[in-house]
Amino acid sequence: MNRYLDLVERLKESVLNSRGDTDPALRRAVEARTAELSGEPGAPAGEIPPGLREHVDKIARHAYTITDEDVAALKAAGWSEDAIFEISIAAALGAGVARLERGLSALRGVTP
Repeated sequence: MNRYLDLVERLKESVLNSRGDTDPALRRAVEARTAELSGEPGAPAGEIPPGLREHVDKIARHAYTITDEDVAALKAAGWSEDAIFEISIAAALGAGVARLERGLSALRGVTP
């Protein structure tokens, strides 16, 4: 199991702290926000700009409902395609890892 947890940590490091179109602090705030929305207690999310926060929340709660129009609205607001991709990946990472950790806790019989 530790092997997989190490891989998750490497993935988080790569997504959240590597160079990109967006500031790593923003990606970390996005990851924290979606982890929180997915049931992971922890540090509160940092500041996420208006408009982008709605996109992040939608990824955490109803990712399957994101449309081309949603992405076009972000582009119209000045976000590049690379920035939208980076934010979306950080959001999916936060939600996915939080759900993974909750599932593993349930298998161990531990309340998160």
